Amino acid sequence: MPLVNTKEMFKKAYDGGYAVGAFNVNNMEIVQAITEAAGELHSPVILQVSKGARAYANSKFLIHMVKAALENYPDLPIALHLDHGDSFELCKACIDDGFTSVMIDYSGHPYEENVEVTRKVCEYAHDTSKHPYVTVEAELGTLAGVEDEVSHEHSTYTDPDQVQDFVTRTGVDSLAIAIGTSHGAYKFTKEQCTRNKDGILVPPPLRIDILEEIEKRIPGFPIVLHGSSSVPQEYVAIINQHGGKMPDAVGIPEEQLREAARHAVCKINIDSDLRLGMTAAIRLHFDEHPDHFDPRQYLGDGRKYVKAVVEHKITEVLGSKDKA
Repeated sequence: MPLVNTKEMFKKAYDGGYAVGAFNVNNMEIVQAITEAAGELHSPVILQVSKGARAYANSKFLIHMVKAALENYPDLPIALHLDHGDSFELCKACIDDGFTSVMIDYSGHPYEENVEVTRKVCEYAHDTSKHPYVTVEAELGTLAGVEDEVSHEHSTYTDPDQVQDFVTRTGVDSLAIAIGTSHGAYKFTKEQCTRNKDGILVPPPLRIDILEEIEKRIPGFPIVLHGSSSVPQEYVAIINQHGGKMPDAVGIPEEQLREAARHAVCKINIDSDLRLGMTAAIRLHFDEHPDHFDPRQYLGDGRKYVKAVVEHKITEVLGSKDKA
């Protein structure tokens, strides 16, 4: 099976009441871990490349690593997606390179500029005289936090009154919305959270009411949640115990992500958990084996941790196991 776009993938997810996991990749170990987990669990998967990862690892290397994964799992639906593309030119370059899905994120610009640039990307992506149909994701509302090149100090909830107009005028295939998720491992400040009886920070709840209203305005349309990492506290603890410094890092409660997946959310982006798993494994490894210097030794441990994260998300959060 060649790389696929997300059109049929999202239709099945919407009809089945589950979400497809979108995981950011930037090296061989992460690509291997994600596709091994997805292959063993028979789950469709989206491999995402950010602008920063594309510059770091080289777009051609990343594309061929993904194609190598396809050879190992030829029956697995895999989409190669540009995450948070910030210009028409970047989206076009990725489409020309063979990406099957792109995101144009002009959410930080005025509404009419967002509409115009998104429409332009959709026109090029959907022009099958130049290439196979490429699906396009766009965003309304802004998420706070930092993730690669994406940085917003404040969040802005998506306005349900805008979604139908935006989708109609742009021709976009899926829509990322802002309902309280956030980029990075520090998704909320201490002041935004409360503490439970065990002293653990509890973040504010997602605005499921906004999601429900958007679902009413564009019924059946694929919705995306970015910044949806749960920031596993066991990995944060390992990092802090072995030389790291991540006090009060807190993520999105998984039960809220499961609830979102039961609505119109067809894609959930897991942005920080894979990096936390990799970092925890490497810090622990070097504390236990300070004499090791071969990257295969510690990166192999990192791959195991990342695979465990992906397996958990597919099975317990996304509900996409056995949906390929």
